[in-house]
Amino acid sequence: MQAVAALRGRSRVIAVAAVVLLCVATVSALAAGGLLSRPAPMVAFDAPGFVDETARAGIDHVYDGGFEYAVGGGVAAFDCNGDGKADLYLAGGSNSAALYRNDSPVGGALRFTRLPGPSTDLKQVNGAYPIDIDGDGITDLVVLRNGGNVLLRGIGDCRFERANETLGFDGGTSATKAFSAAWEAGARLPTLAFGNYVNPASNDPHHLCFDNELIRPSSARATYGAPIPLTPSWCALSMLFSDWNRSGRMDLRVSNDEHYYLPTEGQEQLWRVRPHEAPSLYTADDGWVPVQVQGMGIASYDLTGDGYPEVFLTSQGDNRLQSLAVGPSHPTYRDVGLKRGVNAAQPFTGGDTRPSTAWHDEFADVNNDGFVDLFISKGNVTAQPEYALRDPSDLLLGQPDGTFHEAADAAGILSFERGRGAALADFNLDGLLDLIQVNYGAPVRLWRNIGKGDAATARAMGNWIALRVSEDPPNVDAIGAWVEVRVGERVVRRELTIGGGHGGGQLGWIHFGLGDAAGAGVRVMWPDGETGPWLNVAANQFAVVRRGDLAAHAWSPGGS
Repeated sequence: MQAVAALRGRSRVIAVAAVVLLCVATVSALAAGGLLSRPAPMVAFDAPGFVDETARAGIDHVYDGGFEYAVGGGVAAFDCNGDGKADLYLAGGSNSAALYRNDSPVGGALRFTRLPGPSTDLKQVNGAYPIDIDGDGITDLVVLRNGGNVLLRGIGDCRFERANETLGFDGGTSATKAFSAAWEAGARLPTLAFGNYVNPASNDPHHLCFDNELIRPSSARATYGAPIPLTPSWCALSMLFSDWNRSGRMDLRVSNDEHYYLPTEGQEQLWRVRPHEAPSLYTADDGWVPVQVQGMGIASYDLTGDGYPEVFLTSQGDNRLQSLAVGPSHPTYRDVGLKRGVNAAQPFTGGDTRPSTAWHDEFADVNNDGFVDLFISKGNVTAQPEYALRDPSDLLLGQPDGTFHEAADAAGILSFERGRGAALADFNLDGLLDLIQVNYGAPVRLWRNIGKGDAATARAMGNWIALRVSEDPPNVDAIGAWVEVRVGERVVRRELTIGGGHGGGQLGWIHFGLGDAAGAGVRVMWPDGETGPWLNVAANQFAVVRRGDLAAHAWSPGGS
């Protein structure tokens, strides 16, 4: 009996040991995948290096024109031929707009080829936004113009055709400077919002601007209905549909130019956009606090980690960083820009101490340390004497304590041209975000991010992942979804939107820096509210997350 008991005891020990070993192996496997990893606390990296490759890359383009074009100048960055690299559509103002195909070798110097064509070489273009309107998997363009906006349908291999008539869209006759889009529940096409500017025929101080418009698809067929005026309207320079309170519905933020409204009337706006209902403004009764700025750009990102996006508004002088003050029940925002170090009210160098003029704004992690950074494009409207004439753009690096530090000079992107639209995108697919900037009356500038390297050899700076998110038509790019990336106990969140910035936007890879982490957990909260599973993604790879799949799909150039 004692022998049997001893054997049973030994068996129990072996069984317990086996369970322990299995648990250790399981935890190790999960840790390797990034879900249970506990890396060392993330630390902020220094500025990456950028080199100017405009001329070498083959981009020769100027946005120009009279005062009617002084507040435009956008760029659309998107993949028009399915090779995974971001191509470019550049506004021209009084010059022709230009489409450039990205021919950059992976990891190498930037190369672009101009693709002339009657559908894209349009004049009077202020900006453009990429969007897949018809859900066919080929990106289209919404082109903003003075005197008639144009919808360009992508037909593959960087070719486009005019689609206004097919989609029942007349384009209007206004001077359009802003755009955003969202898919309302059950709709076959996205709802489009257009922000319009000064009406030269108006002398009415209460109505100096063309009306902004919301255009919804017809319920009967896949075409657009008549525009819905968003009145009161003031001169809008940026718009953004965003689910600001995580209600499952995207409302429309409008940034207006204070110069063209009476101080007793005008302000920033937030429109409540419920499906099948007329849009309505949030007011003081809802908790809305009026803000008056020379609104030029909108950028949003969840900077505090509370699940709700902060909103950055560019202007002349002080910019604003707004954060929800009382939670999602009311659109009551407080300004935290000074505390975070992003007011950027004056030039940081160059000797001009007059107030700055800020345009495009964009949150992105340029040094892959896991802390989102902020680029602000700057430049005088024309030659306004009360504002800085030497007004360099800002590159503000995010820090672990939530503040931002200036690094444009250290990064090598110092310029005193009059900046307008811009885009941060990985043009050569090396895991480092490059920069293109449109200037008013001066050539476009293109900088390659070389990390810790030099012009001859770029060197990696931190780990990263780049994601694409997709679901079935009509909203194939899952606009309105939230993407969460988890490294250890830290989770960063990004809302997928179309709009904002100044005069242009991006559609393509969604870039996240990981610091020194070897991987991350990724989860998508889809536009209809369904939450997908956590998926493991190894560092330094491109991955596609398709709705309903139980794994992210690795992608490589030349692959699928």
